[in-house]
Amino acid sequence: MKTLKMTLDIAQVAMKISVILGTRPEIIKMAPVIRELHNRGFDYFILHTGQHYSYNLDKIFFEELELPSPKYNLDAGSGSHAEETGKILIGAEKILQQEKTDIVLVEGDTNTVLAGALAASKLYISVGHVEAGLRSFDRTMPEELNRILTDHLSDYLFVPTSQAKKNLLREGIAKNVIFITGNTIVDAVHQNLEISRKKVDILNTVHMIPHNYILMTAHRQENVDVKNKLRDILEGVKLISHEFHLPVLYPIHPRTMKRIKEFNLEVPKEITTIDPLGFLEFLQLEAQASLIVTDSGGVQEETCVLKVPCVTIRENTERPETLKVGSNILVGTSPEKILKGAEIMLEKKRDWKVPFGNGTAGKKIVDIIEKESQ
Repeated sequence: MKTLKMTLDIAQVAMKISVILGTRPEIIKMAPVIRELHNRGFDYFILHTGQHYSYNLDKIFFEELELPSPKYNLDAGSGSHAEETGKILIGAEKILQQEKTDIVLVEGDTNTVLAGALAASKLYISVGHVEAGLRSFDRTMPEELNRILTDHLSDYLFVPTSQAKKNLLREGIAKNVIFITGNTIVDAVHQNLEISRKKVDILNTVHMIPHNYILMTAHRQENVDVKNKLRDILEGVKLISHEFHLPVLYPIHPRTMKRIKEFNLEVPKEITTIDPLGFLEFLQLEAQASLIVTDSGGVQEETCVLKVPCVTIRENTERPETLKVGSNILVGTSPEKILKGAEIMLEKKRDWKVPFGNGTAGKKIVDIIEKESQ
């Protein structure tokens, strides 16, 4: 199995670090931090919770990103929010006690993040939250609750932007535990795009012409679990395809396809559905798309970094910086608004400034951990 091709520093750092992750977006965004820990010779291990997929299914993901294998796998599986959080909390607590961990690193806003942070804080282990301070200000979103709670449990808050820092200060979090590092997605996009060019050529496989297709994703519960919203999203993307004579490619999760069948909906002939892709393949499709329509927070960031215009089929976003720089537009799920948003974004010059840093977030995060723990 391939692992990181980096030279270990001779000097070993005394503290033990646990990197807890459980979903593929977390693996992607934590990869630059893991590479930095590995390169510097830190004593660390990866705990994979298996929140979405078992490690057996995610193993290929670690391999293609050239990351070391997790030391522990909880295989928590999918379930209700309480079931997922409870299983991860119980499993993580045992491992953290056994390993005598000094600091736990979590990333993002999933049940894995909240459970990992809670397990650590109850054991008086320091918590570092990567991508802290994001707020959609919509507490009907489970992710928003996870973000808020994790931020208030954390000892080190690694925020991607000054706006994220303002969000935390507004909530009364002490200034001295907040660190602006940029977003590790910038590191991840640049590092993994280089890896992808050596390994995959997805455009030939899916028969798409570079810069002449629309890429879409839709997976959020508030969209795909509501018949009218899902129908309107499909209709809106169909309108874009007609208006601009562009084919649409939709890597679709089995759960979303199941909802389409349950609701007796039809995928328009303009939309080609394919099975979910690995990150390297999806990254290539993102980089060479004319336009991306999505409800994913991570994709909003990735398109901003890749200079590809984005239409977000949501009413709010925890990535307002993308709206401010002009790489992204919020349109909701109305077909007419989706089409209008596409018209606006396809006319945009791709000259916006990326607001998430310069691709050194992983290094900055590890620098801070090393300095603050001495």
